[in-house]
Amino acid sequence: MRVVGLQAVLLGPHTSRPQPAHRTYPYLLRDPMVARPNHVWAADITYVPLRRGFLYLVAVLKLV
Repeated sequence: MRVVGLQAVLLGPHTSRPQPAHRTYPYLLRDPMVARPNHVWAADITYVPLRRGFLYLVAVLKLV
């Protein structure tokens, strides 16, 4: 990140506190039983702010 001049944007206060009214779903990959190749994948999406707008960044990973 230092090489390309990127730095983290700090989040506002209380961003990790769950809303009591929202439903909480279980984490399904805690102890996965992987039965075959290409069975477990993960994805994440974020955006990178630019001078004029922003750019979406998507990562897709094959975990096993």
